[in-house]
Amino acid sequence: MARRPVLEFTDRGIHCPAGGFHVDPWRPVDRAVITHGHADHARSGHARYLATAGSAPILRQRLGDIVLDTLRYGETRQIGDARVSFHPAGHVPGSAQIRVEVAGEVWVVSGDYKLQADGLSEPFEPVRCHAFVTESTFGLPVFRWPDPAQVAQELNGWWRDSIASGRTPVLGAYALGKAQRVLSMLDPGIGPILTHGAIETSTEVLRRQGCRLPQTFAVMPDAQPRPDPGALVIAPPAALGSAWMRRFGPVSTGFASGWMMLRGIRRRRAMDRGFVLSDHADWPGLNLAIGETGAEKIFVTHGYTDIFAQWLRSRGIDADVVTTEYAGDEAQQE
Repeated sequence: MARRPVLEFTDRGIHCPAGGFHVDPWRPVDRAVITHGHADHARSGHARYLATAGSAPILRQRLGDIVLDTLRYGETRQIGDARVSFHPAGHVPGSAQIRVEVAGEVWVVSGDYKLQADGLSEPFEPVRCHAFVTESTFGLPVFRWPDPAQVAQELNGWWRDSIASGRTPVLGAYALGKAQRVLSMLDPGIGPILTHGAIETSTEVLRRQGCRLPQTFAVMPDAQPRPDPGALVIAPPAALGSAWMRRFGPVSTGFASGWMMLRGIRRRRAMDRGFVLSDHADWPGLNLAIGETGAEKIFVTHGYTDIFAQWLRSRGIDADVVTTEYAGDEAQQE
């Protein structure tokens, strides 16, 4: 009788039969092993959770009073007949790839990942394996990230120009990871930095973990408008164009995302400025990461799955598309 695979793709999520656990499940399970704290990977309702020590604070902040155990990067845990360990994914602070070994066969679930260093997240580390589960959020050749130093210069230049024109710059950025990366790139000497409450909450969690970020001032929904000459505002995408934003008077709107590489999406969002900045791997990064695993089998989960899998097959790599409920924190609809 053929041996069951190390991981199976089920209607609840990625399941390890030998260990009796699921990786980033999207429906309630007994034991969930979590790659990172974004909502499409870390959901409520599971009986038990296992994650990195670096992910624990944001998981507790977002999911409440959960039963959570943690491992350090590289530390192993025997769960049933499976050996499990976490390895840096470079996506956001605390994010991990999950290595699962059963009877000498190794599979790795990468979650979301990037190879470009950001000074906040633990740098991506390739993990040798037989099978690799990869995202493909930006799995097209057009996606090639610019030098972050160039993006920082553009952000600070836009801030100065907006203030000089009598407008408040309001930048859209995802609340966990992207917003803090933007913060690390800003020059606080230009003026005060105001944040939406959702961003301030995540920022405070990461500050307590040792992330060095400039001072920020939270603007809560019920707060009265106040004059903040020279301020820059950072808000989650859903707050752009909302009543919350109207308190700032004339504004210049910007958006930080890998999608800003595409002119059509910049036009549809009707932003004054787009900044190409992503916490996901670009096209060269995806290809390099997959090559460094040495994996004989690749499973592509979310993003440009069909196109990217076809590309891999054209390169002689055994690749299949797997349907999941992961959206990626930079899903176009956000």
